[in-house]
Amino acid sequence: MPHPWIPNSVPNVKNEMLRELGITDVSELFSDVPKELILKEPPKVGLGKPLTEYEVRRFFEGIISKNKVLQNPPLFIGGGVCYHYIPAAVKAVITRSEFYTAYTPYQAEIAQGLLQAIFEYQSLMAELYGVDVVNASMYNGSTAAAEAVRMAVRVKRNRRKILVSKTVHPEIREVIKTWSFGSGLKVVEVEYDRRTGKTDINDFQAKLDDEVAVTLLQYVNFFGVLETDLKDMIELSHKYGAIAVVYSNPIVLGVLKPPGELGADIIVGDAQPLGLGLNYGGPSAGILGTKFDRELLRQLPGRLIGATVTEDYRELGFTMILQTREQHIRRERATSNITTNSNLEALAAAVYLSLLGAEGIKKIGEAILGRTNYALKKLGNIKNLRVPVFDGSIYIMEFPVKVERRGIEDVNKELISRHIHIGPLLRRFRDYAELRDCSLVCFTEAHTRSDIDLLASALEEVLR
Repeated sequence: MPHPWIPNSVPNVKNEMLRELGITDVSELFSDVPKELILKEPPKVGLGKPLTEYEVRRFFEGIISKNKVLQNPPLFIGGGVCYHYIPAAVKAVITRSEFYTAYTPYQAEIAQGLLQAIFEYQSLMAELYGVDVVNASMYNGSTAAAEAVRMAVRVKRNRRKILVSKTVHPEIREVIKTWSFGSGLKVVEVEYDRRTGKTDINDFQAKLDDEVAVTLLQYVNFFGVLETDLKDMIELSHKYGAIAVVYSNPIVLGVLKPPGELGADIIVGDAQPLGLGLNYGGPSAGILGTKFDRELLRQLPGRLIGATVTEDYRELGFTMILQTREQHIRRERATSNITTNSNLEALAAAVYLSLLGAEGIKKIGEAILGRTNYALKKLGNIKNLRVPVFDGSIYIMEFPVKVERRGIEDVNKELISRHIHIGPLLRRFRDYAELRDCSLVCFTEAHTRSDIDLLASALEEVLR
């Protein structure tokens, strides 16, 4: 079988190459590999033999053809990663050869277009979140949040407590706990109000003290509830000298006041809803920005792209003005665990926001808000289904539903048999034992009225 990695040259060409290298056999190129590790015959992998490229393609196409395309109705799955429509122009731009790389441009003089694209991403995100500076992207939202917390701790050197609300996504909190382990940092969690689903501001204030370096809140929170006390909690954080970090979904900021305008010192988020799709859970791009504060900027992880002008002031030039990665000889003094950024995903977000503009992002937010309210009313009329679970709160894009008299897993299985997917089930998160019979449902601009009606009728039949 022809080997896919070695040109199928005639023997005399190969022999000439071997003579030029001063060896007599190809195996001599691997003389540093222990002989016991070298295979004597082709491995018996997969179907028992190595396959040609054509055979592999046929095999996988046979498997892929069994997949079901779940677009009618679109997925109602939430939990921070939701189904959104991606304009065709986004993929058309990011698949151009000059952009189609995930790695960092180091030679500014030969990467002006890509550097400008990242600069535009930074500018768009800073305006959307209401802050002064946004870096050139992180890996995803959870690691961006962990980076922001560690960044704040470096500024508040003598403080070792991290105050995190339980309404922050459980997986984000787990990443922060993992990154804090071994660093002498203490993660203190704030309870949420069981009636409203919002952070308990009284518990928040009770746990604030002079040892707290940073507070982390989510806006809109994991339950889809708008944290209406956010500004007050940010002010309380500042009163005790703590840095306030706010995690926000960018797609809803067209209808909400940006967290930067509410006083957040550091903002974080995930660019997934901005033209990136579901991607089987990744890749994505983490958003991290800050107000213009010299101490915070000195600790900003990742990199920044800056703009300047030529000596005659006629042309713009772009260059990397901050790059704080550990490979640059900083080692343990590095401000970041990130070794590159998510250029391609950041570019997709920039293209998406450029297509929508300020008016478009506002209309998307209004559409999501409208669909959420319609779904609340429609599902609220179904017997044996409690909607909303939390009273007196404002919901955006997501909300939990509680099943009565039946197990949520059974209901979920019956919905899947009808090609309808909701989730995640909240019993998978150990922090929410009291919500064990609940599931999140998500509604975006991609869901029509008939999609929501179909979900409601299916739930009604299943619960009957």
